Amino acid sequence: MDVPLTPLLPWLDLAGLSVFAASGALAAARNRLDFVGACFFALITATGGGTLRDMLIGAPVWWMHDPLPVLLCVGVAVATWLVPLRWWPERALEWLDAAGLAAYAVYGAGKALAFGITPVSAVAAGVVTACIGGVIRDITAGVPSVLMRHELYVTAALIAAGVFVGLTALRLPAPWPAYLATLLGFLLRGAAIRWRLALPPHAGT
Repeated sequence: MDVPLTPLLPWLDLAGLSVFAASGALAAARNRLDFVGACFFALITATGGGTLRDMLIGAPVWWMHDPLPVLLCVGVAVATWLVPLRWWPERALEWLDAAGLAAYAVYGAGKALAFGITPVSAVAAGVVTACIGGVIRDITAGVPSVLMRHELYVTAALIAAGVFVGLTALRLPAPWPAYLATLLGFLLRGAAIRWRLALPPHAGT
């Protein structure tokens, strides 16, 4: 299924880039790093998943050919770093991450479809786009990965990407697939943050 990028998807890209950059910069600020460190964290968090996605689907790595993503990450990072930590809500990092997760899951799936990737693989591309940046951020910061917190995280990205691809396959007019899938992914991840929702863990031996 080869579909063009709908007008909403580039906006989701910018939204995901911005909120993931903010989450990376906030993680750096909480680790008492300087503003250069904040810019680095912002860049790896915002571009990590998309870089891997582009390599997998055979697309040019977008931020290597356009300075806007890098400049946006730097601007968001500096602005985030300048805000005193006491002004940030305790769980701001998680909510920023939730917004980026939902936006990037849908955008990643949409870009994969636009490059002729099959629907199932496009869903996987959306999950990779949404999740890898946060994992890189946590590993670099030396904290347990968000994947190890026993909350719905990858599942939220999977559902967002899957709903988008499914609604697109059903020919629901754009931009409704992107709107509905992004909202659903954010609400599911938000519910997991609020109520610690999780799938049943492995029973062990």
